[in-house]
Parts: sequence; structure tokens; C-alpha cells
Amino acid sequence: MTTSSASTNRDPDAIRIVPLYAEQAMAAAPEAAHLTYRGGPLLTAVDVVTVFWGSAWQAQSDQIDKINAFYDAILQSGYMDNLSEYSVSGQTIGHGTRVATATVSTSEPGTSVTDDAIRTFLQDAVGSSLPAPTANTLYALYLPAGTTVTMGGSASCQSFCGYHDSTDSSIYYSVVPNPGCTGCLGGLQPFDALTSISSHELAEAITDPVPGTGWYDDANGEIGDICAWQTETVASYTVQKEWSNSQGSCR
Repeated sequence: MTTSSASTNRDPDAIRIVPLYAEQAMAAAPEAAHLTYRGGPLLTAVDVVTVFWGSAWQAQSDQIDKINAFYDAILQSGYMDNLSEYSVSGQTIGHGTRVATATVSTSEPGTSVTDDAIRTFLQDAVGSSLPAPTANTLYALYLPAGTTVTMGGSASCQSFCGYHDSTDSSIYYSVVPNPGCTGCLGGLQPFDALTSISSHELAEAITDPVPGTGWYDDANGEIGDICAWQTETVASYTVQKEWSNSQGSCR
């Protein structure tokens, strides 16, 4: 596990969100884009724990199964191989595994939940409803349809479609509200938008788990931000393309 100081020292202004779909998001990535490594931790063999918060998920077992199947496929696919170029000395990025899934209905996110409340929820659930973290654990949190997430004065479906971050206790997490607005569908079917957003945050959490301290571009953000809403099909799932330093393009 990384130390708490690494999480504390993250850049609070680091771009770590999936932006709303817009015409400019579909434009070509900037030619000057280039990620540089800032010395922080990487998730070299990511252990994904999918977390479905709220009793509404109890009636959506089919959706849960589909999301879990997405991770099972993508984590063992060429999508992960593309991230290997961001390996550094002592930290080699390889395939990952979905190690657990949990539906937590002992508390409810409500119709609006803050990022602070999400962090508290995860910290309270780790070790009880959720397995304890390792240095590679990523808690992929999914919220029920109709739940708005607020973070730093911004709200999901108004300013962003998903994000990732870390707590001071080195819990790495991503948050994906159920796409339900035009700005978070990007012309895709709802489940395809969900997997696109999920892949965006998965790749960013692996390469920059403590935002701004891993692979980052001061002008353009993280690996997924540079290629926002540019998608492809991998292992029969819609995923977002990610920036490749070696190719100088999205792939």
C-alpha cells in the first residue's frame, strides 16, 4: 500500500474526470500532448472491486453481472497491454483481475451525494462490506440511476460523467453515476456509455492513481482526458481510446 503522504500530496487541481460529451471532445487530441511521470504509485496489476451502492441495485442483478463481465474481459485484454508503455523501473503494468464484487444496501447514497460522503462510505465499508485494499486495489463504485454526485461545486451530468481519486488512507476509487443525461451518453447506448466511462477511469486510475502524481500532462490532464469520447471495441465492449506517448495518438 502506498503511504498516506502520497495521497495527501496529490495535486488538488489535477484533471481526473470524464468530461461531458461535446463536439470539441471528439476533436483530434492535441499534437503537443505528452504525459510525464511524476514519481507516484501506479497500479501494476490492478485488483478491481466493483461496488454497487444502494438498495436499488438489488433489483438490477443483470446489470451488475454485465458490468462485472466487462471488467473480467477488459482486464485480461489488449486494452491493458496498451498501458504497459507507462511502466517505470520497479513498477511494470500488466493485466488485472476483478477480485470481488459487493452490493451495499446498509446505507443509501440518496438522490444527491458528495464526494466527501463517498470517501467516508468507502473508508467505513473497507474491511467489513468490502475487502481490505492492497497496493493494487481499485474500488469501482457505481451509483443508482437518479443519484447526482457533487464534487468541488460541480455535479454529475452537469459538469462531469465520472471521476477517480484517492483518499488520505490510500484507498483508490473511481465513481461512475449511471449515464442518464445526453451529455454522458455521447451518442452511445446507455451500457456502452457506461463501459466507455468506466474504461476511461480505469486507465487513469492505473496510470495516475493519486491524481497528478503519476503520468500526467499539465496542459491536457491524464491519459483518458486527452482522448475523451473517442471509442473503440475491445473484447466486444465499447471502451474509450487512451493516449499513447509512443505513438503520439489515441489508441
